[in-house]
Amino acid sequence: MIYGLYLSATGITTNAHQQDVIANNIANSDTDGFKRSLALVQAREVEARAIKASGLVSNPLLDRIGGGQFLSPTHVDFSQGIIEQTGNPLDVALNGPGFLAVGDENQVRLSRAGALMIDPQGRLITAQGHPVLDVSQRPINLKGIPVSELSIGSDGQIRRGQETLARISLVDSDRPDHVKPIGENLFTLTGDAKLIPARGKLVSGSLEKSNVEPAVELTRLMETQRLLEANATLIKYQDATLSKLVNEVGKIG
Repeated sequence: MIYGLYLSATGITTNAHQQDVIANNIANSDTDGFKRSLALVQAREVEARAIKASGLVSNPLLDRIGGGQFLSPTHVDFSQGIIEQTGNPLDVALNGPGFLAVGDENQVRLSRAGALMIDPQGRLITAQGHPVLDVSQRPINLKGIPVSELSIGSDGQIRRGQETLARISLVDSDRPDHVKPIGENLFTLTGDAKLIPARGKLVSGSLEKSNVEPAVELTRLMETQRLLEANATLIKYQDATLSKLVNEVGKIG
């Protein structure tokens, strides 16, 4: 009975986490350049098998039930989103792998949010307010230059007519599995991952849409909700059974 409560509790934890991840995906289904996350879980072995040298006695019946679930690191789906034309000369979409290098509190971050603009100080920034960096990892400044006179090439070069003003830093990670989201549509490198030149190219006057499919995510959300309710119901039933066992069966006549 206690083991059943443990399995139900781990089920609630993993399903609640999955629900949070899916809800965040749905909330960002209209966010340009957003990449959906996948909450992964893995089966946990029973304690007697997981720690073979522990001397624990294995129960064949309980072993078949399993040891519950573990939450695995959340995986980010970097598949390409749909590219839509906007006609805005400062809008850029990355076609292929890679990111724009942007600044965030003196740190280099990565982003695929290509709705760019010029702030009052003349800096080229993302819609979230992060300065876009050049190949020297310095903020790009275009103060005093009309947007209508600017053009951005597929290699990130910003031109005014034939004059090259700056070049957007297009980067990627040598370890794609070490690129992690940190909020505000930004990513950072973890571990020993290093920045390398991006293979993707910019498409000017366009934006990459979110790769979230709302209908798919809503279906997954409903499935997770049903699993969450089932685990909660099971815990309630087991709690009532234990209460009856303690308060009625366990009474000394």
